[in-house]
Amino acid sequence: MERSEYVRRLDDRLDTAAYADVDASANGLQVGSDRGEIERVAFAVDAADATIEAAADAGADALVVHHGISWGGIDRVTGRTYDRVAALAAHDISLYVSHLPLDGHPDLGNAAGVAAELDLDDREPFGEIGPVTIGTIGETDAPRSAASVRETLDAFEGQPGGEGEESPTQVIDFGPDEIERVAVVTGSGTDWLDEAVEAGADALVTGEGKGQVYHDAREAGVTVFLAGHYATETFGVRSLQALTEEWGVETTYVSHPTGL
Repeated sequence: MERSEYVRRLDDRLDTAAYADVDASANGLQVGSDRGEIERVAFAVDAADATIEAAADAGADALVVHHGISWGGIDRVTGRTYDRVAALAAHDISLYVSHLPLDGHPDLGNAAGVAAELDLDDREPFGEIGPVTIGTIGETDAPRSAASVRETLDAFEGQPGGEGEESPTQVIDFGPDEIERVAVVTGSGTDWLDEAVEAGADALVTGEGKGQVYHDAREAGVTVFLAGHYATETFGVRSLQALTEEWGVETTYVSHPTGL
């Protein structure tokens, strides 16, 4: 497939342009040329030396990630930015990035993937940021305890720990004993706690928290699950990998958990 065609298809499916004014990430083709053919695409959560080298070792022509290397623009190509750009250029790998578009996509997105693992039904867009949304909210198929939800989150790819170790998911348990309505914003999503309360959620699932979330959750009577930034954001790139395979392009997945 032509690189330009591949980029166009991703931009169209992810509605990349709709997020241009609200996302600090430079979404879409971030590094490299859109000329030439793509035969193999690598997928990873983060663009970093380790994932770029793994993509090169796999013979990838492009690397698709959730977290890219340009946030609010690049003023100088030095230090770590230079190292990453140089590695991409040396291996002729195009870097395609989808940050907020991949968080909020109703079918391919990170929040959609988390919601599917939790068996949430009747899902609706959630997590407003300007004119777009980056999460989802839905109903459990049956009332669940906080321990049951945590067990599901603990099994996500990239979660640290093993048999006999403590749960990697932090639970701020101030919600009802039976959880039925759950809001999801992956990554760093505790800023949407008030919106979750207004939407009648019993719980908010996200990746990492901020200090004030404890008191906010306690006063609102909502349970907050912090399941790890990385672990809640593998779903989107995995979905794009499956989509790319449907388009007839070979793929590889680079797993590089951060434990955070």
